[in-house]
Amino acid sequence: MKIANSIFAVTGGSSGLGAVTVQALVAKGAKVVILDLNEASEVLKVVGNDNAVFSKADVTSEAQVLEAIRVAKEKFPEIPFRGVVNCAGGGPPMKIVSRDGTPAPLSKFEGVVRLNLIGTFNVDRLIASEMVKNTPPDEENGTPPSLPSRGVLIHTASVAYQDGQAGQAAYSSSKAGVSGMSLPLARDLSPVGIRVVTIAPGIMLTPLMKAAPEKLQQSLAKGVEFPRRLGKPEEFSALVCHVIENSYLNAETIRLDAGIRLGKI
Repeated sequence: MKIANSIFAVTGGSSGLGAVTVQALVAKGAKVVILDLNEASEVLKVVGNDNAVFSKADVTSEAQVLEAIRVAKEKFPEIPFRGVVNCAGGGPPMKIVSRDGTPAPLSKFEGVVRLNLIGTFNVDRLIASEMVKNTPPDEENGTPPSLPSRGVLIHTASVAYQDGQAGQAAYSSSKAGVSGMSLPLARDLSPVGIRVVTIAPGIMLTPLMKAAPEKLQQSLAKGVEFPRRLGKPEEFSALVCHVIENSYLNAETIRLDAGIRLGKI
């Protein structure tokens, strides 16, 4: 599937992995709608207002995601939605019971699951509804594909979906859910030619990680096999582009981690 002349939604696109993904997609000729609670002025300065548009949105809100879709269609008329990259997410660490026996607040667990898992599903279902309307693109030789290719949904999980550390019950379970949706959603959407792929990054050198002490960064890098360093955000966005362009990738979770396996702590 070609990236150029298509609209892609990027949640969490104002910073971190999302911002780099916006830049990579625009560089390949895409138009992008950025969904985020934080303004995307810095990203828009880089990619240009002719190539991307920002719509303030909580990914768990149906109304706000639908408004982002409307804004994108108004900004880029006649260009079809071909996908979404779900980068919005997060979750503070918390142990199920503190040392003094106090149980973790249930509201915090629910909040992480709502943002990471329910937010991803909410955006998926609304963008997929738009992509179903697409006229399948012809192959380069002019011959229609055997199965219409209408788009792709890309999830961002984390290696913590398998290697959750102490205090990561909420984050790990929500990311496991994000990964676990890939196969059933792919099966749901196969009849209409929409793929679903999850990327599970290791420890990436985002601006937030760059702000951490150098000693901590070096300590984290020791757990990486090869190359023994933290991941580059550009390596994530390069994989996003490859997933979009490689139509045989479907119903899969890809670890992007250079072989790291997280320990207990």
